[in-house]
Amino acid sequence: MKGSECKFVKYMEGSDKRFVIPVYQRNYDWKTENCKQLYDDLVKIIKGHRKSHFFGSLVSVYNPDGHNEEFLIIDGQQRLTTVSLLFLAMYNLIDNGVIVPETANLKQRIFEEYLVDKWKPEDTRIKLKPVKNDQTAFGKLFSDPTEHIRESNLTVNYDYFYDRIQKQEITIDQLYDAICCLEIINIRLDMDDNPQLIFESLNSTGLDLSEGDKIRNFILMGLPSKEQEAYYEKYWNKIEVCTKYDVSAFIRDYLSVKQQAIPQQKKIYINFKDFVELGKIETEPLLAEMLAYAKRYQILLEGNSGSATLDACIDRLNRLETTVTRPYFLEVLRLYNENKLTLTQVTEIFLTTENYLFRRTMCDLPTNALNKIFLMLHREIVRYDSTEDDYVEKFKYALLSKKERARFPDDVEFKVAFEGRPVYLMNSKNKIYILERFENFGTSEDKDVYRHCDDGTYSIEHIMPQHLTPIWQKELGDDYEQIHEVWLHRMANLTLTAYNSKYSNSSFTEKKTMQNGFDDSGIRMNTWIAKKEKWTLAELEERSEHLMGRALSIWAAPVTEYKPEEKQLDTYTLEDEDELTGRLIAKFAFKNTEQPVTSWVEMFQKVIQILYAEDKANITKLAMSEEENIALHFNTNPDAFTKSVEIGDGIYVWTNTSTQSKLSVLSRLFKLYNEDPSDLIFYLRDENAANEDEPGSCYELRRKYWTYALPIIQKVHGEDGSFSNVNPSRDNWINGFFGIGGFYLCCVANFDAARAEVVFGRGNKQENKDAFDSLYTHKAEIESALGATLQWNRGDDIKSSKVFIQLNNVSIENETDWLQMANFHADWTKKFYDVIVPYIQQAE
Repeated sequence: MKGSECKFVKYMEGSDKRFVIPVYQRNYDWKTENCKQLYDDLVKIIKGHRKSHFFGSLVSVYNPDGHNEEFLIIDGQQRLTTVSLLFLAMYNLIDNGVIVPETANLKQRIFEEYLVDKWKPEDTRIKLKPVKNDQTAFGKLFSDPTEHIRESNLTVNYDYFYDRIQKQEITIDQLYDAICCLEIINIRLDMDDNPQLIFESLNSTGLDLSEGDKIRNFILMGLPSKEQEAYYEKYWNKIEVCTKYDVSAFIRDYLSVKQQAIPQQKKIYINFKDFVELGKIETEPLLAEMLAYAKRYQILLEGNSGSATLDACIDRLNRLETTVTRPYFLEVLRLYNENKLTLTQVTEIFLTTENYLFRRTMCDLPTNALNKIFLMLHREIVRYDSTEDDYVEKFKYALLSKKERARFPDDVEFKVAFEGRPVYLMNSKNKIYILERFENFGTSEDKDVYRHCDDGTYSIEHIMPQHLTPIWQKELGDDYEQIHEVWLHRMANLTLTAYNSKYSNSSFTEKKTMQNGFDDSGIRMNTWIAKKEKWTLAELEERSEHLMGRALSIWAAPVTEYKPEEKQLDTYTLEDEDELTGRLIAKFAFKNTEQPVTSWVEMFQKVIQILYAEDKANITKLAMSEEENIALHFNTNPDAFTKSVEIGDGIYVWTNTSTQSKLSVLSRLFKLYNEDPSDLIFYLRDENAANEDEPGSCYELRRKYWTYALPIIQKVHGEDGSFSNVNPSRDNWINGFFGIGGFYLCCVANFDAARAEVVFGRGNKQENKDAFDSLYTHKAEIESALGATLQWNRGDDIKSSKVFIQLNNVSIENETDWLQMANFHADWTKKFYDVIVPYIQQAE
């Protein structure tokens, strides 16, 4: 490897030189701001009378297989391409007579020294050869402007230079002089240098390569030039097209399928490299398989399966941004490609998945478990009998058998949640999705609801308006305030219209009979409304029942008679927020291995030992520290704890703690070790699996407690209060709602304590943290009003946040504690509703 300082123009000069961007390089991706910075620097060179300006390094390797003096550009393609665009803009401005230079031969010099080889035919004369798609766009810039490829980044930046040069901040001659002042370090590699290692080193700083860029380089860079070209054309470029050039996201899902573990965003390349090298996978078979998966991925992105029903479902799932399903769907499409599933069966799987996800959304179930559910779903299905036979029935059984917060809500839970949900307050993607389904389900004469909503033609109409006029008050009757508060944003009071502004706050009769009113509406869901003569509580209740009946058909729960011979274990991850106290662990999986254990203590010890073996320093520092944090759980003196186990080398960890406390310690250790909490999976034993509600089971015990406690809670909150539509649950928690999607009150009943909580549990982590932070600014006022100190848990390492108070020394196992627990749940959730909820509503 040889390096020397030189002028950039000297490097570019020479009609017999060729600059080839190898196919393993990323596409040209400098933005307008990068071009602006370069041009600003060139202006400063002239106005500051500077003689030189350092422009970075340029690394190339001489290509003996090429014609002329051909160089493969290993690093610096962005700068080389950008200056070439600048020169081309200068040349075209002079050639078109827009700008006249003082130097007579400037146009000829720019064109023949830096852009083309005048001795070659027109189709081969351009000196710079970018990667495939960029090459086409660059070539078009030499021709008529009507042929320019406008969407190309090269064209965008060329247009920027073409326009800015005309402003004449400096003359075109001065601009050329400024370019001549650019200096580079010209690094030329020898044939025995490793271009990949040099490339990775040079790109460790600056504008980061994407994980997909690094993977492309890893696969192609070490190959001979001809093989690079062949594999790029045959495989890689097609993979880029299929994935819409987001190769990083695709490979993350591909690795999830192949390794049954989800790589961290910043470690996709590292994981891929290990996957290939440890598996000793040959390049062409690897690329062939990746292309096969990329074609399936394209179906998930574009909905081009050939089935209108399946494609419509894919489009809806994409609008709901359900990317967590993709690793599983890739396997489903693989089975279809292998003729193990028909297109009808694939469609049934997709539609059932859509129903599962939507029912969970309406029942406000957490989304953080979905990554692992869909990652492991295919393997779970195959494990039932070690085959892919009877796949659809096993798939339905797998979803229906999910427990607790991973469950498939049944018809009763779904209907109750949907009826009471303030749909209008949900995020836009969800409420438009709901209305589209009600409008188009069950008919081939569907309307393009999404497009009409996107372009503003359709909007959501409150039949009973958001602001009641005296006429509406009279029509609703004496209880108009309560009716309005309860029903305003529910689905029963919502529809679609293209004439929202005309409807305004008009009376129901006017909305019904005016031109383009409900009587004339071409929207199907308005036909039912048009049959009514008034709009009161009776009509709201009737429509609610009508819509919920349709909802159970639209988002139907699957039915199957399949049952595996052997009961499968429930699974949870360290990332999940489920209360696992009282549950029994059978085994855990971490680092792609499974280990059976007899207790949570044994799991706790083994996982920490795995971390300790990887890096002893972290835990050793904790054991030696006297700080009051996670370090309190570690010590070099076993007598420091009532109960402990040795991790190794005389370091002990405290074990006389609750299950949740152990999980909290592991969460903080994972953060310290930069490990993904979703990679630690717990398999739980269910000693009452034969019948969850048989006497003595934890499920039957919970249901009995909530049957006892709910009337007490509901009485304190009032007839239409937060818990009015809640039913007894087999879970250790129940939720109450106060009209803000994703935020709710929660009662928790454990074997060692009871809790009342305000939970910020939206799918968007940042929204939860923002709401928590806003509330926290009022901490002193809230605790003063409540007369108690609360626990404020922001949950930085998880998605949700919560504020809670806990009652200790009570147990759901002791019926003598039930009255105290129920009164605690009732009183404190009502206090939270009265004191805390108004702050949340004000912030919203």
